[in-house]
Amino acid sequence: MSNKDVPAYYSQWVSSERIPDLLAGRLHAADDPRWVESGAPSAEAYARWASHICGMACTKMLLEELRGVRASLFELLERCREVGGYEVSEAGIKGLYYRPLVQLLRERHALAAEVVEHVEAERLVEWLEEGHRVIASVHPSIRTPEQDPPQRGGHLVYLFGCDESGRLRFHNPSGLPGANQADARLAPAVFERFFAGRGILIRRG
Repeated sequence: MSNKDVPAYYSQWVSSERIPDLLAGRLHAADDPRWVESGAPSAEAYARWASHICGMACTKMLLEELRGVRASLFELLERCREVGGYEVSEAGIKGLYYRPLVQLLRERHALAAEVVEHVEAERLVEWLEEGHRVIASVHPSIRTPEQDPPQRGGHLVYLFGCDESGRLRFHNPSGLPGANQADARLAPAVFERFFAGRGILIRRG
């Protein structure tokens, strides 16, 4: 895959350049100057959901790349909620649940999506080299790969290829600007430290 073929990148926070401020609490999501672009009905709704929609950012990137579909984060969120992809209660937000999203991808967008579990990073390499795509569960601290994560999983990234060195290429919806947002690259052994071994495989061809 050449650099010109890299899918468009989208963050779960619209102002991706402000992610360090958002993560550090120096900027509240409701004060994101570009929140309207998310499709949220209000700044408050955007603030409530932004930290939970890494999966919707991955879905947005997937659908735009493979189907030419341009939908806002909250359009995709509403569709996913309709099929049970998230649960909302007084206790908070639960999800993303993979199987409802897979159902949505298969039925609405005719994509050969499936839930995969107990997968090693080297298997991801095989799938990507075959031209497939993966939404993978990793720990959010993958944005600082020089550190060891406290656990695996809890965040989603969009994998779309490998480079000539065999490194996984992916978009991280909560990556750090100028470092590992768009077209982040990690060796499988490094990725493995953060990878929960599960995700959604989208087969092509």
